[in-house]
Amino acid sequence: MVRVIVAGAGIGGLSAALSLHAAGIDALVIDSAAALRPLGVGINLMPHAVRELTELGLGGELEATGIPTAEMVHFDRHGNRIWGFASGRNIGYRWPQYSIHRGELQMILLATVRDRLGPGAVRTGTAFVSFAESSAGVTVQVRDRSSGTLWELRGDALVGADGLYSQVRAQLHPGEPPPRWGGVMMWRGVVEGAPFLTGRTVAVAGTNAALKFVAYPISRQAERRGRALLNWVAEVKLPGRAALASLDRNGADWNREGRLGDVLPWFADWEFGWLDVPALITGAPRILEYPMVDRDPLPSWGSEPSGGAGRVSLLGDAAHPMYPIGANGGSQAVLDARVLAWSLARADTPAEGLAAYESQRLPVVNAIVLACRDMPADRLLQTVSTRAPGGFERIEDVLSTAELAAFDQAYRTTTLPDVAALNSRPSLSISSR
Repeated sequence: MVRVIVAGAGIGGLSAALSLHAAGIDALVIDSAAALRPLGVGINLMPHAVRELTELGLGGELEATGIPTAEMVHFDRHGNRIWGFASGRNIGYRWPQYSIHRGELQMILLATVRDRLGPGAVRTGTAFVSFAESSAGVTVQVRDRSSGTLWELRGDALVGADGLYSQVRAQLHPGEPPPRWGGVMMWRGVVEGAPFLTGRTVAVAGTNAALKFVAYPISRQAERRGRALLNWVAEVKLPGRAALASLDRNGADWNREGRLGDVLPWFADWEFGWLDVPALITGAPRILEYPMVDRDPLPSWGSEPSGGAGRVSLLGDAAHPMYPIGANGGSQAVLDARVLAWSLARADTPAEGLAAYESQRLPVVNAIVLACRDMPADRLLQTVSTRAPGGFERIEDVLSTAELAAFDQAYRTTTLPDVAALNSRPSLSISSR
């Protein structure tokens, strides 16, 4: 049996373990955290990722936990509706889009890995140090975080799913520059409140060229009580000098504590009638701060397949960190995991499997990384902000019928073929070959 060591027990790493196990491949997950806790705030899982997790047997738990997103709607900074579109099953996908708490999703994955692969399948407090590979396999040196003791693990392949500051990536690609930041600072929080609009709407207000606010519900349990657990994201484009100073001071850590006084003044008068933005910000028991960063796409993820090598690759944020726009980060990590398992199960050797995985996934996600830097929806929001900074009564007074039609057509041209492609694509489950 092939054995894969996975560095990182986030969404991507745990999805990889489940996918590998389902494909008949042994997996061991290591993570430097002493314990895995349900950290973070909300994320969106696109239908592509929901399909894969459903085929891994997690559809019922996702349905019981997350909110099936009904629509995404864009507003100006005064709360006036610009344009919106249906999401998930509402636009024809066979699988829903879910808005869900990232930590709850991670705990679902973790519990399932331990149930199916055994309690020892995830080793916490175990930090990756380095790897060495040969024709016989991969030797991974790790450190026990509590004692400092070094020891070795042996496997047939190593997958780095260890995030933005991946140590596996650092060994594969030494000398890489730090994460790339465009000057947008994000503050995020979760607070219970009253449902707004459909009760299942992702609302985006403002523009990423200045100020933007995103809010959506993430808890089916709260919805059953007639309430909404609302995830919010406040984005501020900082001036150049302030942006550089802030990044030097804060770095990029998804769980870094933010301060109310840093974010609230930017949005103090954003009261829309249907949504009280200052109340959401002040009501959050905890605020997280994160600079919107990514990395330039890599020409390759793994080690060169020569001299017995080619047994190491990357997955998720370790492979392709991207701006958290368009609900792609976690979703693409799940897709990575499924294609990884599919490719390894069908290959004659681990090196051939990793090469096949990279050839299928790298060009797709590299294109997404670049696309997230310039989203058409953000250009639309900026156009409205420039033409009607004080708000508007009718969007037709700001954007021409032709402009609105062109935007709608562009969305449909890209989305509807994607719906058909996902609905008709064969399963990545090995048993259904």
